[in-house]
Amino acid sequence: MMCLKLIVLVAIFAAGASGDLEFTFNGFRSANLSLDGIAEITPDGLLRLTNETMLQKGRAFYPMPITFKNSPNASAFSFSTTFVCAMVPQNPSLFTHGLTFAITPPGGLPGALPYPYFGLFNDTSDGNSSNHVVAVELDTLQNREFDDIDNNHVGIDINGLRSALAKSAGYYQGNQVHNFSLGSGKPIQVWVEYDGRAKQMNVTVAPFSVGKPSKPLLSFPHDISLDILETVSLGFTSATGSTVSTQYVLGWSFKLNGVAQELDPSKLPKLPRVGPKRKSRFLVIGVPLISIVSLVIVLSGVGYYVLRKRKFAELLEDWELEYGPHRFHYKELYLATKGFSEKQLLGAGGFGRVYRGVLPNSQGEIAVKKIYHQSTQGMKAFIAEVVSMGRLCHRNLVPLLGYCRRKRELFLVYDYMPNGSLDKYLFDNPVHTLGWNQRFEVIKGVASALFYLHEGWEQIVVHRDIKASNILLDSEGNGRIGDFGLARLYDHGTDPQTTHIVGTLGYLAPEYVRTGKATTSSDVFAFGAFLLEVACGRRPIESKAPNEDLALVEWVFSWWSRGEILEAIDPKLGKDYVIEEVDIVLKLGLLCSLLDIEFRPSIRQVVRYLEGSVALPELSLLTLSTAGLIVSRSEGFDDFVLSLSNFEGNSGCSSITNSTISEGR
Repeated sequence: MMCLKLIVLVAIFAAGASGDLEFTFNGFRSANLSLDGIAEITPDGLLRLTNETMLQKGRAFYPMPITFKNSPNASAFSFSTTFVCAMVPQNPSLFTHGLTFAITPPGGLPGALPYPYFGLFNDTSDGNSSNHVVAVELDTLQNREFDDIDNNHVGIDINGLRSALAKSAGYYQGNQVHNFSLGSGKPIQVWVEYDGRAKQMNVTVAPFSVGKPSKPLLSFPHDISLDILETVSLGFTSATGSTVSTQYVLGWSFKLNGVAQELDPSKLPKLPRVGPKRKSRFLVIGVPLISIVSLVIVLSGVGYYVLRKRKFAELLEDWELEYGPHRFHYKELYLATKGFSEKQLLGAGGFGRVYRGVLPNSQGEIAVKKIYHQSTQGMKAFIAEVVSMGRLCHRNLVPLLGYCRRKRELFLVYDYMPNGSLDKYLFDNPVHTLGWNQRFEVIKGVASALFYLHEGWEQIVVHRDIKASNILLDSEGNGRIGDFGLARLYDHGTDPQTTHIVGTLGYLAPEYVRTGKATTSSDVFAFGAFLLEVACGRRPIESKAPNEDLALVEWVFSWWSRGEILEAIDPKLGKDYVIEEVDIVLKLGLLCSLLDIEFRPSIRQVVRYLEGSVALPELSLLTLSTAGLIVSRSEGFDDFVLSLSNFEGNSGCSSITNSTISEGR
């Protein structure tokens, strides 16, 4: 018997070395694969790469090294392979992890890690040309670190997990692509074919019941001779992450310099039934009396563990119990942001740092703002308002999902906006800028959301920090107001309370600075600065020289006073804009920037002006009034004033008295 096994192994090695290797496994019960990690062959003949163990890898290779080219500098042989696999989630509502078919150095790369590296690479080896790895990945998770196109794609990988070519999973019928789910738990068949003469790799995938499509999903012209060694290992790899799923291979056929034999469906092993395991008869029928004693001991131990865990858990005060559904656990956010890693940092400002995260057991991405709060009583009032604002619902607001409190640290949790903040598309020579149509839609969306905050909800919400850096763009490019960390609520028909002055220089209304009372009108003042920065591509205050700053509203006013207000438009727009819309936005920015709170438009008026349902009042040079703009005295400006007699809802404007403006106002 030992001699027979030795003869078989020698024959396998000789076939691999000769360059004409061929094998077919309709199930793996008798296969002598080289297994690594948690990979195993089940009694039914299934190759199970992963199981219900988290953060583990599973790899299975053909048992002998295979000669893929005659010499190190020779061309790789042609080959053809097909296999049937299935990715089965532990719970149908959860996602699965993918698998790869890989050509690697003998035995695979050392130090390979589980998710997200598929058991192929690690954080230092990924992307190295010295890896000598060519792989086809079936990926069911979108990882932005590797520029994945979506969470259901097939890719060809060369020495790293940033695919050289990738497409969403699908198969051709004629010229039409039919998409399907890789992680459905149903069998999938894959064909990988490489033409050594034409230097091209084709990858075809389809549900097992469909058969082989006539056209491959991926056609990749590339000479893999440059990427693989003379002698290689051939096999499958997979890994589990924070959630578990099981990856199976049911059958595998391979041939060098020819077409692989088709697998026989009648001989392939069956997948296990999906669902809860049947309880053993021993546990169902009965348990001896001694088991009751054991159960009491176990329950006592669990009770002691729970009490001890509660004793040392994060502090949860009685007043927070009513906010339970809105409160995140610190551990949950810590894991989601990878320990608030610098790699997850989206931005930082005067009021905190913002991190990107992925909630455990879901594909939902979040943004977590980490801030510090001084007093316990102030924290209590602040959280009460945060939870209230969590009920806000408008398509142009970033959803505030909840909060987390740990000692004096406060974490606000938002939906993640993939396109980031608006300011990075406006200032500092952006790589990509926004056209006028998209800017105008963002302006109207922000105005609509601000109207909802001021008038459309059960309470008045004053945001207190409207600016381009707090306007986020969702996946469709819609503008959404974010960062409610400074917002304040008060009931309709009541006066706002005096608070500490918070916000950003250049957006603060003068009466807010003077009284400390943030109102809807102070939000409108900030919105005016926002209108001008979006239209002009400039910040509200910019340095001209040391100790000398230029106010944007003053600069726009100077162009208007010369009858050339369109000269203030962002030069990056060129001539591609609508004159009437630009004219309205610039003039409305000046109107919202009036010093006198009585003469600014309300957000309701602003929305109607932007929609064109009400004409914007004309601006004219009259006597400078107390309702004027913050501008510097200069020749020709002494007779400036805004005529507000046409302002909707404002009476008594014709009685404005003459005055002058002091230097620097």
